[in-house]
Amino acid sequence: MSLTIVSTKGQVILPKSVRDQLRWGPGTRLVVEQTADGVLLKAKPLFPPARHEDVFGCLPSHKPPKTIEDMAAAIGDAVKVRHDRGRY
Repeated sequence: MSLTIVSTKGQVILPKSVRDQLRWGPGTRLVVEQTADGVLLKAKPLFPPARHEDVFGCLPSHKPPKTIEDMAAAIGDAVKVRHDRGRY
């Protein structure tokens, strides 16, 4: 357990061992959350969370799109292979 002091400007110095263990270098942005037990510090994610709907289909494809029949056949083939291996 380490001890630190809040400065007159409200700054807190995190012990080097803690910063090293968490890989928090200079300029690391932290999210501060108040909890029932005190304060929780977490590194701010580098990127905002993404939903599948936001990114699905964003990569270009040079192949023609599959038809519903092609997809159904591929699913049937995969089920057959798994069934033969005793998976279903």
